[in-house]
Formats: sequence, structure tokens, C-alpha cells
Amino acid sequence: MKRGIGVAVCVWGLLISGAGFSEEAFPQRIVSLSPVVTEELFLLDRGDFLVGRTRFCTKPPEALKKEEVGNILEVSVEKIVALRPDLVLAGSMTDPKAKAKLQQLGVRVEVFPAADDFNGVCESFLRLGRMVDREKEAEAMVTVARGKVEALRSRIPEGKRPAVFLQVGVDPLVTMTGGSFFNDLIEFAGGVNVARDARSRIYSREKVIADDPDVIIVSGMGFVTGLENEKEKKVWQGYRDLKAAKNGTIYAVDSDLYCAPTPISFVNALQNMIRLLHPHDAH
Repeated sequence: MKRGIGVAVCVWGLLISGAGFSEEAFPQRIVSLSPVVTEELFLLDRGDFLVGRTRFCTKPPEALKKEEVGNILEVSVEKIVALRPDLVLAGSMTDPKAKAKLQQLGVRVEVFPAADDFNGVCESFLRLGRMVDREKEAEAMVTVARGKVEALRSRIPEGKRPAVFLQVGVDPLVTMTGGSFFNDLIEFAGGVNVARDARSRIYSREKVIADDPDVIIVSGMGFVTGLENEKEKKVWQGYRDLKAAKNGTIYAVDSDLYCAPTPISFVNALQNMIRLLHPHDAH
């Protein structure tokens, strides 16, 4: 069995070296190991070029028709090679050994790290657009997204900015500090991230109690079920002295909406955040 796999890998390596692929040629067979990149390929009308994906690449539904090659952390090099990709799009959490092995076999691997902020989300999308010959389309979508973000920000009601604690992990308790797209969501929506200047994203309930934020938002960091977020919401509601508990401003949100944003979904997440922070003023 191992000998068969080895032969297949060697044959594929020879095919790559002799097939005449140039660095300028745009890829026709793509394996995506990042859920957000998979979604963005379809936004750029390049879903037809996708031949492989991870188990968690579930958006849009059409992605589920593609071959599964593993999960976010672990992928099958053999399955990927068998799909004869001319481009593998890896994420920051993709197994480094798998990436190195693919590169050793002559497979082009491009890594798309998680974006730090909204600008990073847009820049990553533009990079993908250039890579798959959809640069103008990507630029147009980013221009529209940036315009919508600015329009939303311009309509934020003036006055007190609510203090917000955003939770993305339970054990340990994890939040998002400054320099993250989560922080951008809060600030663009007219809020103040109480953890903005924290040295670590690992927080404590005692610290949240001391901060006493106006709003608490629970969003699991991807692939967390709504039931888990609701369970954590109830835990916070048990701290009855918190302003957020007294005012009924503890929210469990859709993790899919808040995590791994594209330029388009960031706009949707911002609209949601504005409704949460300014329920009486949101349009």
C-alpha cells in the first residue's frame, strides 16, 4: 500500500515537472485548506476550479460537493496529490509538515494567514483575486465593502460609547485585543473594547467583573455550535451584579458570522454588531 502511494507521488512529481506549468499561468485545479479562502473562491466565481477542501469548508453549500482532504489542522498529503492540484491554498493552522511535503513534491503552496484587521481581510482577498485571475472583480468587491463600512460608521449615533467584552474561547477564557478584526468590529460599531490594550488574549472572569462592561458578546472562535454559545451566555447571566446582566445586554452570536470574515461578511457582521450596541438607534 505504501509502495503504491509512493509510486503515485513520484509519478505526480514527474507530471508537474514536465507538464509545462509556468509561474504566470493561472491555476485550474485548486485545493483550499482554509474555510474563508474557500468561501472567497466562490465569491470570485472560481468555485469551479476548486477540487479539494477541508471538512470545515462548508460555505457556500456548493463547496460540500468537493473532495474532502482533512480538517483544519491535519490533511492527507496523499489525497491532495491524487487530486493533481496546481495550487494549494493553506491557512495559518495547516500542518507545517504537510505544507513542506507538498512543496517538496513540487506542488505550489500559498499560505493565507488569518487577517489581523479589516484592512488585512481586504488585502488577503485582493491577493487571492490576483492569484486566480480575478483581480478587477476582487478590487470592485473590496471597494464596495469599504464603502459600506464607511457608510455604516457614519450613521453611528453620537454620545456614550458602550464598553464591550467579546468572548471567543471558554476554557481558558479568551477575548480579542487591539489589532484584530474583532476589535475593528467593536470600534467601527461605536463601542469600546475593554480588552483592547490587554497584553494577552487569555482573560479571566474576575477581570471581566472588574471591567463591568455594558455589553458582553459570546462568539466561539469558529466551528462552535450555537448551543455552546447560549450555554456560556447563561453563565454570564448568573453574575447578576454585572451591568450587562442587569440590562439584558449579554448576547450569543453566530460564530460563522463573526469568525473568518470575507470583505462581504465583515459588512454583515458590522451591521449585526451595530444592532447589538445601539438597539434603539440601529436602522
